[in-house]
Amino acid sequence: MPAVSFQGVAKTYPSAKGALRALDGVSFDIEPGEFFGLLGPNGAGKTTLISILAGLAQASEGRVKVMGHDVAIDFAAARHALGIVPQELVFDPFFTVREALRIQSGYFGIRHNDDWIDELLAGLGLTDKAGANMRQLSGGMKRRVLVAQALVHKPPVIVLDEPTAGVDVELRQTLWQFIAGLNRKGHTVLLTTHYLEEAEALCGRIAMLKSGRIVALDRTANLLAATKGSMLRFKTDDALPPDLAGQARVTGRIAQIATRDANGVEATLARLRESGVRIEDLEIGRADLEDVFLSIMQNAGKAEVAR
Repeated sequence: MPAVSFQGVAKTYPSAKGALRALDGVSFDIEPGEFFGLLGPNGAGKTTLISILAGLAQASEGRVKVMGHDVAIDFAAARHALGIVPQELVFDPFFTVREALRIQSGYFGIRHNDDWIDELLAGLGLTDKAGANMRQLSGGMKRRVLVAQALVHKPPVIVLDEPTAGVDVELRQTLWQFIAGLNRKGHTVLLTTHYLEEAEALCGRIAMLKSGRIVALDRTANLLAATKGSMLRFKTDDALPPDLAGQARVTGRIAQIATRDANGVEATLARLRESGVRIEDLEIGRADLEDVFLSIMQNAGKAEVAR
């Protein structure tokens, strides 16, 4: 039995221009104990899919199950099997951290949960904040409390929706160490993130969404292996020639250009020299998940235009 199952899920919203189809027949399963990544650009349908899974939105078509429980029919059991860390910082300003976790336990009918609450506080670096009022916490600390609230009832399935957006490196390391430990104990994890290096490091399988459709679904290693060739990475203060600029990924002074083979590397370097582009810190490596993601999204965009 899959931990999470999406079966032909579609979601349509009315709009001034007619029906807007946010999801279009999304189907895939997440097996128990998987660390699964759901990636896509803004507007791809990730949040809509998570909202349907959480019971915050209703699918126009299809079914969603958590540990065998239909989220629309057997909703109480489905909610109990699920712990969701939302993107937004949502908190009650009138309670301390420990009080907030006790109240969250009560929502699931759990009493005398302090031993597990203490373990959550310690694992997420919140022990010294247990008596602090929620409104006194920094954004990063509030994010940690949201994680603790999602885990307070020990759900078998954990959904992390952009959990490290806008937080510091220390929180990321603390969070991933704790979540990875839960995953090793058998918890299923579904992660959405725009930090693709996190998905590459953590996720065994990845699904990619674009315009409400699945455009890639495979093991992370297979997705990386499918992108052949090398990646030139270097720093420069000069503008790239137009023929290279069109295929480069530029972040500040850092430029990355994909090449097919050794001949492509030599040709690219020769073109840079010919154009008078001065480069520093040249590296030649393999494509990472961000390169794979961009390539898949570009090909999916071309396919949409062709349709």
